Amino acid sequence: MISVRWFMAFVAGAVQVLAFAPFSQGWIALFSLAALFALWRDTNPKQAFAIGWFWGMGCMGFGVFWLHNSIAQFGGVTLPLAILMTLLFAAGLALFPALAGGLARRLFQGEIRQLLLVYPSLWVLLEWTRSWLFTGFPWLTLGYSQIDTPLGGYAPLLGVYGVSLMLALAAGALNLWRTRWLLLVPFIFLAGWSLQQVHWTVPAGAPFTATLVQAAIPQEKKWLPSQLRPTLEYYVEASEAHPDSRLIIWPETAVPAFADQVDASFLQPLDERFRKQGQDLLLGIPVRESKQQAYNALISLGSSGRGQYFKRHLVPFGEFMPFAALLQPLVELFAIPMSSFSSGDKNKPPRLKLAGMEAGVSICYEDTFGEEVAQALPEAAFLVNASNDAWFGDSLAPHQHLEMARMRALETGRYLLRATNTGVSAIVDEKGRVLAVLPQWKRGAISAAVQPYRGETPFLWWKNWLVVVLALLLLLVAFLRRDGGAPSMP
Repeated sequence: MISVRWFMAFVAGAVQVLAFAPFSQGWIALFSLAALFALWRDTNPKQAFAIGWFWGMGCMGFGVFWLHNSIAQFGGVTLPLAILMTLLFAAGLALFPALAGGLARRLFQGEIRQLLLVYPSLWVLLEWTRSWLFTGFPWLTLGYSQIDTPLGGYAPLLGVYGVSLMLALAAGALNLWRTRWLLLVPFIFLAGWSLQQVHWTVPAGAPFTATLVQAAIPQEKKWLPSQLRPTLEYYVEASEAHPDSRLIIWPETAVPAFADQVDASFLQPLDERFRKQGQDLLLGIPVRESKQQAYNALISLGSSGRGQYFKRHLVPFGEFMPFAALLQPLVELFAIPMSSFSSGDKNKPPRLKLAGMEAGVSICYEDTFGEEVAQALPEAAFLVNASNDAWFGDSLAPHQHLEMARMRALETGRYLLRATNTGVSAIVDEKGRVLAVLPQWKRGAISAAVQPYRGETPFLWWKNWLVVVLALLLLLVAFLRRDGGAPSMP
């Protein structure tokens, strides 16, 4: 019987992937999680742990399987080994839902208590833990799947983990369909819809036109010396085609050379040109300060003045090697270009002056961490992210990444301009809606009017800590009622 539950959990987890982009069937997340909660019913802690692991393996195994492409194509290992490494990574991520089930069944009893207090709170606490443990991997956090549903209304209030909490509460209530607790489901969704009607921030000044340039250069060609000149020529030509744009953005490492190598010949003349034209340009480029220190950077040029931002949250194994002295064999095994970056100053707010105002900036993976993006606010009038998702090939990852970036716009009540090398580039409004998009592998540029905003959403006041405290309070209530017996079924 328990093996049947394992299989059902694996299927429910695998189907959960359809709730995320590019499928965006957010309703599936509610039923997938409700199915997992139902499968935990009448199990001991070991059984619940195993069921949670199989659910997690289905979700993570299919949801992040795209990692094998990066490992095989750019890490210099064979495809079978890359697949094995990806599955092992997914197996590690699956431990988080496994722990939620195992701990819930070991520490607490009472069906209603577990479904409405314990499961939702443990789920969110472990999702949050996954976002920072070992530098963090917040991919496939359930709240992201709800950005286009009424539950997205909770994001400006509680952030993505608050959305996950509301989804988990609804999934728990759905299991109590024979009781009045089922009324929690429509109430949670109706409250979320009502919150969507609230405007948490207000316009600050007149809109301006922004342009994102996408060169669609395959990753395997990006760093070839022969590609430097044609790459720079394309970016310049594409930018010159938009003389009415106040701000032009190139993606992460758009210039495939160190800044000091092209400063006199390229960056300085470009700065002068954009300054004369009354425009600003933001471009991605690596910057080195010594042989031991190099940074994944953004440099701003033009009428708002020259500035730079160094990426602060680096991707382990991709941009730096954790415990490099201990893992030296892996350093030699993975021949990834530009994989030895230093981290930027975490005490410096991630802002640059663009289009005559402060803008919150992030590079690639950084936009998956809501608290870090929020450090640019409330001073920032809009957000910018420069990415290079070419590492992931033609997979689910670029679409999932855009979905996560949209959540940052919704949490902060700011427009988000996201320029990528191979897609998906997009301009997103303060409600997380995509206004303009350039699909994968399409060379070109997109423009749209960008409305600056001021003010603070409630999420900016307390970041993720309010949700953490709420989840702990739910556990405390469950613990205090533990010795009093389970509430009777209404």
